[in-house]
Amino acid sequence: MLKAWSITTTVRNPERLREFLVALQPLLNKPWNGENQENYQKLLIKNRLYGFGNQQFYNGLPREITELVNNVDNEIDDAIIDRIIDIKKYTDFAMRGRQSLNPLTKFGFAYIDDGVLKITELGRKLIASEKDLGDVFLKSFIKWQIPNPANDDYNDSGAYDIVPFVATLKLISEVNKLELERGNNTVGLSKREFSLFIPSLVNHNDISKYANEIIKLRDLQKNRTKPERKAIRDDYRQKFAINFLGTSERAKVDKLLTNLLDYGDNAVRYFRLTKFIRIRGNGFYIDLEPNRYTEIEALFENEFYKSKTFADRKEYLNYMSDDSLPLLPWQTKEKLSEIAFKVHREINTLQDSLGLSVEAIKDIGSMSEFELNNYIVELRTERKELQEQNNHVKSQPVESIASYIEQLENIYSSDNRPLMLEYLSTMGLHALNDAKEIRPNYPVGDDNEPTSTAPGGMADIECYYENFNLICEVTMLNGRDQWFNEGQPVMRHLRDFENDSTIAYCIFIAPNIHADSAETFWIANTIGYKGSKQRIAPITINQFIAILKILKRLRESNKRFTHDKLQVLVKDIVASAERIGNSDDWVANTESLINSWSVSLTA
Repeated sequence: MLKAWSITTTVRNPERLREFLVALQPLLNKPWNGENQENYQKLLIKNRLYGFGNQQFYNGLPREITELVNNVDNEIDDAIIDRIIDIKKYTDFAMRGRQSLNPLTKFGFAYIDDGVLKITELGRKLIASEKDLGDVFLKSFIKWQIPNPANDDYNDSGAYDIVPFVATLKLISEVNKLELERGNNTVGLSKREFSLFIPSLVNHNDISKYANEIIKLRDLQKNRTKPERKAIRDDYRQKFAINFLGTSERAKVDKLLTNLLDYGDNAVRYFRLTKFIRIRGNGFYIDLEPNRYTEIEALFENEFYKSKTFADRKEYLNYMSDDSLPLLPWQTKEKLSEIAFKVHREINTLQDSLGLSVEAIKDIGSMSEFELNNYIVELRTERKELQEQNNHVKSQPVESIASYIEQLENIYSSDNRPLMLEYLSTMGLHALNDAKEIRPNYPVGDDNEPTSTAPGGMADIECYYENFNLICEVTMLNGRDQWFNEGQPVMRHLRDFENDSTIAYCIFIAPNIHADSAETFWIANTIGYKGSKQRIAPITINQFIAILKILKRLRESNKRFTHDKLQVLVKDIVASAERIGNSDDWVANTESLINSWSVSLTA
C-alpha cells in the first residue's frame, strides 16, 4: 500500500521550526538519550513553544500555573515544568522530545552522530536567519527525497523515487505546458488539484501521467454547473484514492483524502518560502514564480526531481546537513548573468512606472560568480524597496480601497486568514495616508506578496510618518488565546519601537477585542508597562473597515486624507482610557469615537 508524503505535522508554521532549533542549542553535543529527549521537551515548554496558548494543554492545570505560563515576562522554571508533567501524567515524555526533533533531522538542521546531538551548518544558518528563511529551506528542499535511509516509512522497492519539492515544480510546469499546447492560459494548479496530486506524487516517473490526469479532470468539469463539478470531483477523488492505496476499504480511503488536504496545505506553506512558487488567482492557484524560471529550469535540466542513492543513513544525513551540497545548477557565470539581467529589467520597469530615473546595469561581464551573487542580492533588495513604493501607488485609487474593504469583509472565508489580515492591513495603511514608509515584516516572494506571517520578536507592520511613528499588530484570534498570544508581545514590541521613536503608537486589529486583552492594553495606557505609559489603540476588523470606508468616501469627494488625521483618531482612543474607568467601557466607546471622527472629516 502506497503512502503519501508529508513535510511535517509536528510544526505547521515554518518560522516555528527555527524556534524549535534555537531551543535545542543547550543540548548541543550531549547524548541523545531518554533524559535529554525529556529535557528537550522541557525546553520547548520553558520557551513557550509547546503548550502555550493551547487550551488542551491548560486543561487540568491549576490557575497559578496557567497564569505564570501566560505571562511571558515570567520564567517557567524547572520546578514548574516538573509539576506540569506530574499533573498531566504524560506517558513516555521522552517520546514527545523525539517527535519534536523529527522535523529538524528530517530537513538536515540537526542530526544524531554516534548517539550525540549535533546542529548542522545548515541548521546554524537557519538560526542566523531571523526574518527570511527562504534560502535555507530551498537548500534543504532540493535535497529531501523519498526514499531515504533515514526514514523507514517508504521502502526502497522502486515504488518511491522522488524529490518532492522539485517534482512539484516539474508537475506544475508540465500542466502549464499542456494548457499552452491547447491554446489556454496557464494558471498552475488549483488548491484542490495541489492537495490531491502533489502529496500523492511519490515517483518522478509519474509526473507526465499526473499532468494528463489533471487536464482530464479539468475537462470533465468543463461547462458543468457548480453542483455537477463538485460531484465529478468527489467521484474522481474516491477512485483516485482507491487506485493509489490498492484498496477500497472506506476508512483508509477517507483517511487518505483527509490527510491529502492537510499535507497539501502544509506543503504550500513551506514551499512558498523558497520563492520558487507563487499564489495567484485570489489565492486559489499555486504557480511557478516567473522571476525564478532560470533557476527552476536549471533544476529540471539536471533532473533534480530524481532521488539519489546512498550507502547508509549516515551518508544521507551528511548530505542533507552539508550546506555546500549539492552545487546549485544555476551557479555558473552564464546563468547568474541571465538572472541579474532579468532582475535589473524588472527594476527598470518599476523605476519607469514610478517616474524615477532608470539606472544602467553594472558591468556584469567583468564580475566573478561570487560578485554576481552579491549583485543579484543587491538588485533583489532594490526591487523589493521599489515594489513597496509601488504598493503605495497601487493602494491609492478608490477601486483599490473598495477591494481591500471587500476582502476584509470576507476575511473569514479566506484559506490563510492570519496572512491575509497582515497583507490587507498593510495595504489599508498604505491607502490611508502619506506615510514616509510602510514596512511590513512578513517575508515576501519575488512578487512582493507575503509568503508567511511576520516572525515573532518584531511588530507585524511598522509605519513611519513626518510627526510620529506607529506599529500595527494584527491577529485572527478572538478568544482568551488572543490575550495569551498577543497581550505581552504587543506591549513589548511597542516598547522596543518606542526606543527608536519619540512619539510612537500601536494599532491592534482583531476580530473582536477580548476582555483580557482590553484590560492589558488599558493598564498599559493608564498605568504603564515596565515603568512608563504606552499608546495602544485596539480596534476590531469591522472598525478598521469603517475607517477605510470613510477614506473611500473622502476620495470619492476628491478630499485629501493625511497622516495627522489618523493620529487624531489614535490619540483620541488612547486618551479615552484615562477618562473611562474600566477597560470594557473603554473598548465599547471606540465605536463612538470613530463615528465622531468620521463626522468631523466628512462634514
